[in-house]
Amino acid sequence: MKILAFILFTITFLAGALFPTSYVWGAVDFRDAIYPELATSARALGMGNAYVAKADDASAAFYNPAGLGTVRQAHFHLSNLHLEVNKDWVDLGTGGKITDAFSNFSKGFSVDGTRNLLKDHPGKFSHSRFHFMPNFTARYISFGYLYSTQTRGAYGTQAGAQFEYAKRTDHGPYLGLNLSMFGGVFKIGVTGTYLTRKESYGQSDPNTAIDLQDGDYQKGSALILTAGTKLTLPFYALPTFAIKMNNASSQSFSAASGFGGAPDQIKPSVDVGFSLTPQIGKTTRIHWEFNYKDATGEYDDIGSSRKYALGMELDFRRTIFIRLGYGDGFGSGGIGLKTRKLQFDLTTYAVDLTDSDFRGDEDRRFVLSLSSGF
Repeated sequence: MKILAFILFTITFLAGALFPTSYVWGAVDFRDAIYPELATSARALGMGNAYVAKADDASAAFYNPAGLGTVRQAHFHLSNLHLEVNKDWVDLGTGGKITDAFSNFSKGFSVDGTRNLLKDHPGKFSHSRFHFMPNFTARYISFGYLYSTQTRGAYGTQAGAQFEYAKRTDHGPYLGLNLSMFGGVFKIGVTGTYLTRKESYGQSDPNTAIDLQDGDYQKGSALILTAGTKLTLPFYALPTFAIKMNNASSQSFSAASGFGGAPDQIKPSVDVGFSLTPQIGKTTRIHWEFNYKDATGEYDDIGSSRKYALGMELDFRRTIFIRLGYGDGFGSGGIGLKTRKLQFDLTTYAVDLTDSDFRGDEDRRFVLSLSSGF
């Protein structure tokens, strides 16, 4: 944990001058229009989250199950960890006295801990996401268990400002299957996740401790289907067209007893993509991808200009990766290392905190992903 805190602190120190933060945010919630996946991928985020056509690893189960047909090797991921925080979170969580840094680090993963960090720092917005996804993935199939938790908090600068928060925890088993036809030219796939979601949104006095009870949460379960198709033409650069639908069967959550109702339905949004992957050397290839999120307009409060995503990945011997992207109006980038037993990714991307503006308020985030297995 100390090493992880040091890594995040170093990243933030180096990036601070490039990514200043000053927020006038909208409601504190989760940006599901641009990032609808139940489990995000550091690799995809480095490419602006433009990944619907490329998806060819364990994350294909949530980005586009049709991509399971292009998985190269079977892999049992014993520890598939994803840690994501924003710049303000790292400033607050690892700043101050070194004796306080590691205690503050853990506070940022709870609602009251986030309140405690923000109460003396008006104008700050905190975001953290952690997910754990052990799984077995091979060509045509992926199954595992997802646990994901996100915590967000904000404390405004206006007189009488309240501490605003959002907390979401998802967990459940999933199974993804793929069918490839015509020599792999056309692929279809579907992932079923029996998802239990528990979430809470609210506000309170920044100086009053928060002790959320069951009635403060919405909790429920549903079988969520993610479906997708890919058409890859057998020509130079392998032009690929892809479509992915989130919550394809439009399922709603059933309310759990003892809680404050069921979570809102996951909107059945559709993402579309196109990609080219030319080989530019004997062992080097470059991937270019364009995505348009929420093509059916389920999130009509988000402007269409924010739904475009562009990504690039430079691949050296399928081992070392350099990524650049553009999503939600801001740039992203990352590096990756992949071996038979280890996958490591380091990514930065940004989210627009405003409700509908284009390039409104940038929330710069940093992602560390580590997967080991055999």
